[in-house]
Amino acid sequence: QVQLVESGGGLVQAGGSLRLSCAASGLIFSGYTMGWFRQAPGKERELVGVISWSGINTACADSVKGRFTISIDNAKNTVYLQMNSLKSEDTAVYYCAAARRYLNTDPDRMDYWGKGTQVTVSS
Repeated sequence: QVQLVESGGGLVQAGGSLRLSCAASGLIFSGYTMGWFRQAPGKERELVGVISWSGINTACADSVKGRFTISIDNAKNTVYLQMNSLKSEDTAVYYCAAARRYLNTDPDRMDYWGKGTQVTVSS
């Protein structure tokens, strides 16, 4: 049974930082692209960033480039999202996801999802 468990969300002031973690179990990490998506109230789920299992290749949304960094620790089966210079518009539920399709960025084509962690940025 595949499980993706996010942690690290919370309340932070604008300009601050948070690091999200996603611990994966029940899947062979090397066979998957791991990603972060987010969904704000009243909006569709959108890409934050994805990373290949090797950690070599990544893709991220323009809105977070230069501020967010996605990384992976294969030994721990964990993927991270370092978020710096947070803005109020980053407020959302952040979801970890896994896809067999290489560097997939389409949320409709992710195979597994975590339950999400709330990130709230106060201005």
